[in-house]
Amino acid sequence: MTGGSTGDRTGPRSVIVEADGGSRGNPGPAAYGAVLKDAETGEVIAEDGRTIGVATNNVAEYSGLIAGLELAELYAPGADIEVRMDSKLVVEQMSGRWKIKHPDMKPLAMEANRLAPFGTTYTWMPREQNKHADRLANEALDGKRHGVTVLVPTDESLIEEIESPAAVTGVDQAGAPPQPAEPTTLILVRHGVTPHTSGRRFSGGLGGDNPGLSDEGRDQIRAAAGWLVDLKDRIDAVVCSPVRRTRESAEIIAAELGLPLEEEPGFAEMEFGVWDGLTFMEVAEQHKESFESWLGDLDSAPPGGESFRVVETRVVAGLERILDHHEGRTVVVVSHVTPIKTLVAHALKAPLDAVFRMELSPASVSVISYYPDHSAAEGAGRHGSLRLYNALPAGVRSMLETGRW
Repeated sequence: MTGGSTGDRTGPRSVIVEADGGSRGNPGPAAYGAVLKDAETGEVIAEDGRTIGVATNNVAEYSGLIAGLELAELYAPGADIEVRMDSKLVVEQMSGRWKIKHPDMKPLAMEANRLAPFGTTYTWMPREQNKHADRLANEALDGKRHGVTVLVPTDESLIEEIESPAAVTGVDQAGAPPQPAEPTTLILVRHGVTPHTSGRRFSGGLGGDNPGLSDEGRDQIRAAAGWLVDLKDRIDAVVCSPVRRTRESAEIIAAELGLPLEEEPGFAEMEFGVWDGLTFMEVAEQHKESFESWLGDLDSAPPGGESFRVVETRVVAGLERILDHHEGRTVVVVSHVTPIKTLVAHALKAPLDAVFRMELSPASVSVISYYPDHSAAEGAGRHGSLRLYNALPAGVRSMLETGRW
């Protein structure tokens, strides 16, 4: 149920979202807190606090905003929203007064804008007035909570509960506290560099040269694996594409985490056909017509290769298999540039050509959580929430100090 006009509904006509986030180390172990309140009564409708792995303060604060808007979407659909945060950066960027310069923040802002109804307002408040959300984030970091608590169910959530018991609020017949289903979280790791990566050569899937990692690439992945080891107790599986460089990268990570390795062919890199092993300049000179067509048409493929649309279809199919097999768990997925960018675009509901406007570094870490989508038809619903994008375990401190984060 999506809620009727304001004249028909008995739920809140306007709500307040209070959100906060932070990391211990910046970057370091991070979490967010979000509170949804009835704007007229001040009553707390729902609250959320959970960890997001290793991230910066800015990423954690944006994650808190996204979580708060998701609470509003679930428990106060159709209501006017005022967001209150003590992050001047987030408030000014979401209000459109400050530019979002760093590419890591842009996907998070895109997801927040997607969730925010037209007319959503953003208000800065002093830190001491944001104690509720701050407490939730710290409780999550201390291991005292993880997930949503619904304190005052709205008419919408009560109707959904009656029609499908425990589907949204999680209330069982014994009256246990309401808890939504846990998300399925994918920690996406791009493979380390190979000789082709360093030479800026097209390097596809199993149909090409299929190079292995260089020594530099192995060092990069060891750094990423060391970064993930703090999450060892929360990671359930390591999955990789069958391509050599991802398999070698995943073997290093799986050994560090003490987990077996699974393969998912849907996450292999795009096949570049006769372009494989050539530089961009060589392809532009030797295959000018097909190269220009490929750059301008998502349905166009390199001779003997795949188009972006074909890759999208198999990546999404692979995603569905992973989500079905590892529902409610956290999985490390070691893959490539094109599949990871495709997953990000898919999660943000962005057009596929958004992949051309993303940068993704070797051995970088991105995180997407997938939640049940109760607005979709039964059995068809999951929506993705981007939690982290293109984070690098090596050099993060210097990026922060120079303002590049």
